Amino acid sequence: MHSVSVMQWGVWAVLLWPKLLTVSIPLDCREEPGSLSRCPSISQEKLLDRVIQHAELIYRVSEESCSLYEEMFIPLPLQFQRNQAGYTCITKTLPIPSSRNEIQQISDKWLLHSVLILVQSWIEPLVYLQTSLDRYDAAPDMLLNKTKWVSEKLISLEQGVVVLIKKMLDEGLLTINHSEQGLFQYDVQPEVLESVMRDYTLLSCFKKDAHKMEAFLKLLKCRQTDKYNCS
Repeated sequence: MHSVSVMQWGVWAVLLWPKLLTVSIPLDCREEPGSLSRCPSISQEKLLDRVIQHAELIYRVSEESCSLYEEMFIPLPLQFQRNQAGYTCITKTLPIPSSRNEIQQISDKWLLHSVLILVQSWIEPLVYLQTSLDRYDAAPDMLLNKTKWVSEKLISLEQGVVVLIKKMLDEGLLTINHSEQGLFQYDVQPEVLESVMRDYTLLSCFKKDAHKMEAFLKLLKCRQTDKYNCS
């Protein structure tokens, strides 16, 4: 069990959280027996808009979750310690373009597949994060609800991207088996400080990757409307 003292985290989070829940539009792209998806009635353009909206909300809530976690559990010295201790993101080794030049040169196909790779790579770690936060003595419902919401929306985003790939590229999918990839390893009962820092690293890295997902999808949208003036 964690015994981390609670720091004041402000009223703004309580006020903002319900608004995010109400503005989200479901993708409704779950698979059904005998068919690839439930999105035949949604145009490619509208589906892309919905996928982008989901990615925007996921990034926004992940940013808030990370800030809330910092305020509650990570004093400033520990923030510096994380930067100096060599904590690395679990998706660092994935074939995802990182530089601006690389991103501008990849095809629409690889933009979409890069988003899918990132989404699929974070599904299992976010489930672990929820389990880990549940063991905290002082974790508020606000933080638990945010991480649960992000985890659920990530599944929805995956479904939307899968259908988008079928609609835009009319081809099979590039999938990743998370357990075989071995991207995410964890101890059964880590030390308290190690667990807190690892959870903080997961939140920080996911926030960074969520921003990438949003940026890739918006670049794809730009290419659909103004191919030669996207940056």
